[in-house]
Amino acid sequence: MPTISATPLLHRRALDRVGELVSGIRSADLDRPTPCAGWDLRQLLAHMIGQNHGFADAAEHDVGVEAFADRAVDGDLHRAWADSASRVADALAAAAARDGHTVLLAEFSSRGRFPAGTVLGMHLLDTVVHSWDVATALDVPYRPDDELVAATLDLARPVPDGEFRERPRASFAPVVPGEPADPWLLTLHLLGRHPDRA
Repeated sequence: MPTISATPLLHRRALDRVGELVSGIRSADLDRPTPCAGWDLRQLLAHMIGQNHGFADAAEHDVGVEAFADRAVDGDLHRAWADSASRVADALAAAAARDGHTVLLAEFSSRGRFPAGTVLGMHLLDTVVHSWDVATALDVPYRPDDELVAATLDLARPVPDGEFRERPRASFAPVVPGEPADPWLLTLHLLGRHPDRA
């Protein structure tokens, strides 16, 4: 996966966009369905917050898959998101700044360790596409700025398609057929999202 477009600044900007969406969420919204099969908004946010903490832990020291577990969305959702986002942004920026630093992602341990810059890109990609999932659940329009779109498309192109995308809890559904000229719509297609749901 290319890392040239994944920078700590863009990563933090992607996380901030999620924060803007989360700031408008009310308790009643948490039961809304999302584009992620079988997940309501509560489950999606629990997954995203858990992934933030898991990636932060992994960037700092080797951890097992339990570090990536969903975090229950209880109490102050806005604070829970902000804390997890700040933590993962700081941890991945610090890891990427360390020359030659690699990260073990327990969920992909069979593929060995990943360069920290690659891990930054993986998390940026997840963050941007899940931003669209959250916005779609809330029935609000969402489009990243042009720089984030370009970076996310660069990161989405090499993501393989295959049966693994049909497994429960897969990050990306199978590629949606079609080659939209709009780079953001193309990104959504490549990541298994149907833009007509937006």
